[in-house]
Amino acid sequence: MARAMDKKTQRKIAIFLAGAILVAIFFAFDLQQYLSLEYLKDSQARFAALYHERPVLVIGAYMLIYILVTALSLPGAAILTLAGGALFGLVTGLVIVSFASSIGATLACVAARFILRDWVQDKFGDKLTAINKGIAEEGAFYLFTLRLIPVFPFFVINLVMGLTTMRIFTFYWVSQLGMLAGTAVFVNAGKELAKIDSLAGILSPGLIGSFVVLGLFPLTVKKLLTFIKGRKS
Repeated sequence: MARAMDKKTQRKIAIFLAGAILVAIFFAFDLQQYLSLEYLKDSQARFAALYHERPVLVIGAYMLIYILVTALSLPGAAILTLAGGALFGLVTGLVIVSFASSIGATLACVAARFILRDWVQDKFGDKLTAINKGIAEEGAFYLFTLRLIPVFPFFVINLVMGLTTMRIFTFYWVSQLGMLAGTAVFVNAGKELAKIDSLAGILSPGLIGSFVVLGLFPLTVKKLLTFIKGRKS
């Protein structure tokens, strides 16, 4: 038993070190410069030509990069989403980004649950109490609401949800569904990449308000139904 526990611990340490090395390489070699709006604009024509020549290779490489960036909670997911729209168009881009972002988010959640539990507890413990209460009361509806409201950083949601009791498969499909609207906005904006000067202009206050209303709607309906059932009983 002790030997099995040792092997499990060694696997956790190995995976953690691999992730830490990738993050260190990302910042040491300033790879973030390739996930900037300026670089994306300058390179759009070259990427488009490469996609025309080798579409499968480009899609595969793009998804791998997106999954790694999201799984490691690195900055650049928004730029990559714009790139998806610029390269692949709205429909194809939305499908590719939706799966890549959901897979990456799920891997980050798994890492938090099985590898980074203590670290996440130290960093986001204050948020954990409220989220655990929400999960206990609302379940998937709570995560769906968090995903729809852009004011909550997605990487924080990924990590903190790893400390809850939510099933990984539930986390995956709710995340994919909940992030779809925001993903569509950024992918669609990517089609007009030349007109974008900053990421701040993509999500207007009115659009954020619409996401908030949409996110709160299922919870409101659930609360209303519970109230009506309580009055009838």
